[in-house]
Amino acid sequence: MPPFLRGGLFFLNDDVPLGLLLGLLIVLLFFSAFFSGTETALMRLNRFRLRSRARSGHRAARLAETMLQRPDRLIGLILLGNNTVNLAAAALTTVIAIRLGGENAIWAGTAILTLVILIFAEAVPKTFAAYNPSRVALPAALIYYPMLKIAYPLIWLINLAANSILRLLGQNPSKASSSSLSTDELRTLLREGGTVPERHQNMLLSVLDLGETTVDDVMVPRQEILGIDLDEPWKETLLLIKNSQHTRLPVFRDDIDNIKGFIRIRNILEELNKDALDEPRLLENLEEPYFVPEGTPLNKQLFNFQNLKNRFAFVVDEYGDIQGLITTEDIVREIVGEFGADPGPTDVEITKDSERSYVVDASANVRQLNRLMSWNFPTDGPKTLNGLIVEQLETIPNSGTGVTVADYPIEILSTTEHSIKKVRVFPPSPRTEPELRLAEGQ
Repeated sequence: MPPFLRGGLFFLNDDVPLGLLLGLLIVLLFFSAFFSGTETALMRLNRFRLRSRARSGHRAARLAETMLQRPDRLIGLILLGNNTVNLAAAALTTVIAIRLGGENAIWAGTAILTLVILIFAEAVPKTFAAYNPSRVALPAALIYYPMLKIAYPLIWLINLAANSILRLLGQNPSKASSSSLSTDELRTLLREGGTVPERHQNMLLSVLDLGETTVDDVMVPRQEILGIDLDEPWKETLLLIKNSQHTRLPVFRDDIDNIKGFIRIRNILEELNKDALDEPRLLENLEEPYFVPEGTPLNKQLFNFQNLKNRFAFVVDEYGDIQGLITTEDIVREIVGEFGADPGPTDVEITKDSERSYVVDASANVRQLNRLMSWNFPTDGPKTLNGLIVEQLETIPNSGTGVTVADYPIEILSTTEHSIKKVRVFPPSPRTEPELRLAEGQ
């Protein structure tokens, strides 16, 4: 054995059995695989799932979360261990090669060791860890945590040098990268996660979309607002109140823009049942109207409703004219979908005309139509089906006119001077798989 090896590896003299040396090499390769695999597993851990398990009291998850708050220290420990065992394995391979074939066998031993490390200490453990991060990382956290405490002075010195170089490159290692998700990332996670039931997934996605939807997208349009006109005969007003399915009704005089307030039906039930309700008593129970500007995002309006402890608001334009009415129920409907027994003017008049067509009230809200019928009319323009058609044709069409809006053939059935009343919609039939493949090929 050369003198330089005897000086550096004095315990590996010629009296040490070759089998012991090979056994020690296998142990070193095992540790190399351990460090390589656990590094990949710890870096691949789902931070949100890890946080959830840590909050539930899982000890290994708590330790892993703590160490991952400063990944530079954890990586320093793993690299220290991995490089130590790899260098020791290289030195031991050199000794074994010399024992077996002399100095000329060192190159062969190096080549064999490189191949073994590449396959058994890198590729295999890292691939396994990438597919099973929790299974590998959490047990490893129980080992690394005390090791980090013991080797901290040495790790601190290593990180001091490494972090100094990182700071020169503009990276501050003391600031852990944010693990928060953007809205778009959260949408992708919900769609592709595969663990949330579809109904719950749709509700969560609807919550995320509240910021992109405004009050004028879901409000009851002005012409469909059901309310009490004080200029109408009182008998008709009483009949309207008794037959109303709503808990609140707006009160106005002659025109909705001349709004006086709104009435809670429960506040006048006693007088109503005793036939003692008259206009003065109705006016005594009025509550102040609440106005919101059009264009207000639904998430902000829901927050406003909550803060003001209100559930009922009039949507006004820049001139102060009332454009519609919105309630908390409208916002909740946007999240959870239609309720089974949703009364009132928000009902969409849809009649199945044949196997391939539906007769629809053209004043129907586009978002509500899409939600009820699983259609895909564009929602970034006009709010009603009438608006979509008029925008495309740039005129009020005559009855019998045909038009295609977003791949939906539509026949105009009836119109007035100012708007379209009824249309027949022909939803496109879903394509078969061969048709889809043919279309993609073209």
